[in-house]
Amino acid sequence: MNKEILELYSWVIRGKQRSLVIKALNGIKTPTQIKEETKLGLNNVSDILRLFVKKGIAKCLNENEKVGRLYKLTQKGEGILKNLN
Repeated sequence: MNKEILELYSWVIRGKQRSLVIKALNGIKTPTQIKEETKLGLNNVSDILRLFVKKGIAKCLNENEKVGRLYKLTQKGEGILKNLN
């Protein structure tokens, strides 16, 4: 694992909610699907996904949509997820 991935991994595992969201984001999902799996609030899930996109951990596949946005992990995100399990 390179230094950037290690830093992101460390950041993800320091937050219980971030860990739950990255584990739930296996495949392509909406924030509502992640909310139902993790039992977190929709606002929390959306905030975490926004941070994941900003840090390059996840990617929004349909950014122009206001409702029903689809997210998936990037290669960085998949690398982090692999080390969580």
